[in-house]
Amino acid sequence: MPQSVIAATSQGPVLGTWRHATARFLGIPYAKPPVGDLRFAAPVPPEPWTEPLDATRYGPTAQRRPFILDGPTTIPEPSIPGDGVLNLNVFTPDPQPGAGLPVLVWIHGGGYVAGSAASPWYDGSAFTRDGVVLVSIGYRLGIEGFLHLDDAPDNRGVLDWIAALTWVRDNIDAFGGDPAKVTVAGQSAGGGAAQTLMATPAAHGLFRAAISQSGAVRSPQRRRDALADSARLTERTGVPALASALRDLAVEELLALQDALATPEAGLTLAPFADGELIPVPVPEAFADGSAAPVPLLLGFTRREFNPPVGTGAAEAPAPIEAVQAVLAANGLAPESVTAYVTLHSDDDPAQRVGQALTDAIFRGPSLALAETRAHHELPTWLYHFTYGSAAHCVEIPFAFDLLDAERVTAATGPHPPQSLADAMHGAWVAFVRDLDPGPEWPRYTDKRRTTMTWDTTPHTLDDPLSAERRIWTGAPTTP
Repeated sequence: MPQSVIAATSQGPVLGTWRHATARFLGIPYAKPPVGDLRFAAPVPPEPWTEPLDATRYGPTAQRRPFILDGPTTIPEPSIPGDGVLNLNVFTPDPQPGAGLPVLVWIHGGGYVAGSAASPWYDGSAFTRDGVVLVSIGYRLGIEGFLHLDDAPDNRGVLDWIAALTWVRDNIDAFGGDPAKVTVAGQSAGGGAAQTLMATPAAHGLFRAAISQSGAVRSPQRRRDALADSARLTERTGVPALASALRDLAVEELLALQDALATPEAGLTLAPFADGELIPVPVPEAFADGSAAPVPLLLGFTRREFNPPVGTGAAEAPAPIEAVQAVLAANGLAPESVTAYVTLHSDDDPAQRVGQALTDAIFRGPSLALAETRAHHELPTWLYHFTYGSAAHCVEIPFAFDLLDAERVTAATGPHPPQSLADAMHGAWVAFVRDLDPGPEWPRYTDKRRTTMTWDTTPHTLDDPLSAERRIWTGAPTTP
């Protein structure tokens, strides 16, 4: 039988359980439930309690409708009903004040409209085994988290992340963590969240390092773009983009509005944007002008993030070059760079062209540009390229978390994923969180060598392995 364990927080005691040498405290509220007048408000600290709060099971999730589980890389992400979605989970090997352990705060992905901190892929047991406290957080999604409303604060989901990080600062010592040794991390939208927090002055000082796995940020992301989204919602549905008009709608009604706003060409519309206050400028500009937090950053991507699986109907129909050009142009690539990209990939499987263009436009291209910007500013940066197996979106997560035996992992990785790769990748993540450096086998990314870790059956580093793509996506000359 699991053994109970109690930790003290600034709101009151919480009751967790020991399991596999890990103390687990699940569903701890870091803010009041965002319902009623708080549905579209900034997060408010929870009311204190005196009796131990049951933290033995995952709390409610903001996700009410997960992505369809029909892809080989889909993460199992349960939707848990309830109002108190602003909660977090703590996994620790030593729930004693003063232990001084490094802390990894994990922000889940899901395109900013889905995802769940209750996924078995985010279990923190391997990190605790290696002396790291892991915190996973829930936050408001979709319209509730990110749609601009004239009578509500912008970027409410970002405010949720900051509230969770503030809770960590104020409480993590009670769970054995050191509030001065926090690394913020995530994958996909969560990786974009890590980048966004680096570009958000209000979050500076709440973490000392960041990890962005396949980070996705909105593009374009100026305030005028968010205002245009709000206007489009009203045009399509007749519902004013106002908290007062949306506050009392049922979840199903809000999801219907969200569907009306979404279009294939719209990209990430319900996502963080530069509102001019909380997020002063778009994320890439913050890194370029030096206003982003200059903390150590580990980032990377997989080789084929959004390519359709070979053998599916989507992969069997070759996409015309015009479709590839449209994807690239829609993501801001200049005409001459579009031409260079099409030429570079002229020998690719025609059925995969659009998928690769999406992979590069959303993930690889922006991450390469970000690494270049950081290298220009001589900031500590480590870049990786995950190429093992299908190398599809999300597939690297169970390797980083060393959870190859978790639910649905082999559906994503294929049978017999190499434990040696998980050992190496997880070990690098632990070293980075602990030491602010993934280790001597993985040198920094600089503008002289551009060393990149290739995560494959045999991990190895290469200098500038994506030089052609880098030149295209950074606007550099396309010839050496």
